[in-house]
Amino acid sequence: MKENNRRSAIKKLSAGASLLALNPLNFSPMQQGKKPDPIELDYQPKGNINHSVCRWCYGKIPLETLAEAAKKMGITSIELVGPNDWPVLKKYGLHCAMPNGTSFGIPKGFNHKEYHAELFKQYSEIIPKVAEAGYDKVICFSGNRESISEEEGLENSVIGLQPLMAVAEKYKVTIVMELLNSKVNHADYQCDHTAWGVALCDKLGSDRFKLLYDIYHMQIMEGDVIATIRKYHPYFAHYHTGGVPGRNEIDDTQELNYPAIMKEIVKTGYKGYVAQEFIPARPDALASLAQGVQICDV
Repeated sequence: MKENNRRSAIKKLSAGASLLALNPLNFSPMQQGKKPDPIELDYQPKGNINHSVCRWCYGKIPLETLAEAAKKMGITSIELVGPNDWPVLKKYGLHCAMPNGTSFGIPKGFNHKEYHAELFKQYSEIIPKVAEAGYDKVICFSGNRESISEEEGLENSVIGLQPLMAVAEKYKVTIVMELLNSKVNHADYQCDHTAWGVALCDKLGSDRFKLLYDIYHMQIMEGDVIATIRKYHPYFAHYHTGGVPGRNEIDDTQELNYPAIMKEIVKTGYKGYVAQEFIPARPDALASLAQGVQICDV
C-alpha cells in the first residue's frame, strides 16, 4: 500500500510539473488573486540605516527630480557626484555620502606607479573641496592588474596612497577604496577580494583609509557576505547594494537576503550610509528605488 501511495504521489507531482512547464503563469501569485505589496513613495525611515543612492543608476532622471523624490522616500544622500552637482543636493538638504574622486575612473589606479603623480595631484585638489562642502569621504579605486602580481599591486598602492594620508588626515576626509568584482563587471580589477583590501588598510595604518564593501560585487566574487561583515566591518566605511545576479532590484527576484544583511550591519554599530546601487529593470525606476530603501530599512 505504501509503495502504491508513493507511486500515485509521484504521478501527481509529475503532472503538476508538466503543467507548470507548459504554462507557468497558472501558478503565479497574480493568477491566485494575490496582489504585489504596494510601494509607498512617501516614507519615513526607522532611523537604523542612513539611506543613500548612487546617481549613475538614475542618469535618465534629472538630478533635481531625483533629489526631490529621494527626499520623500527617506533618502538623505545622493552620491558619486562631483562639485558641480553639490549645489543641487544642498538645495534639497541632501548629503553626498561618497563624492567622486578623480577623472581616472576605475581601470587606472594606485596599483601602477605611472599614475601616482597625477592621482596625488587630483586627490590633493578634490579633498579640500570635499571638506569645504561638509563631506568626509571620497572614493578611489585600485585599478586593473595589467599583468602585475597581487603583491606588487599591493606595494604600489601603498607607495601611491601613503603621501595622500597626510592630506586626508589634515582635512578629516577618508579615502575609500571600492571592492569590485572582476568576474562579471570589471575584468582584471585588482581590489576584487576583501582580504586584499584589508591588507592594504593594514599596511597604510591610517583611519583615513577604508574600504567600500559593495555587497553585489562581493557576493559574486566570494559570497559569505554576513560572515565577512562580522569579521571585517571595522575596515568598511561604506556599503553598496545590488541584486545578484543581474544588478537589478534587490527584492525576491534575486538571491541575497538584504534585510538579514542590513540587520547584521546595524549590529556592528555602523553609523554611515548604505547606498542603493542597482540598475532598475522595471519601467518605474523611482518605485524600484523606494522599494529598495524599504527593504533595507530594518
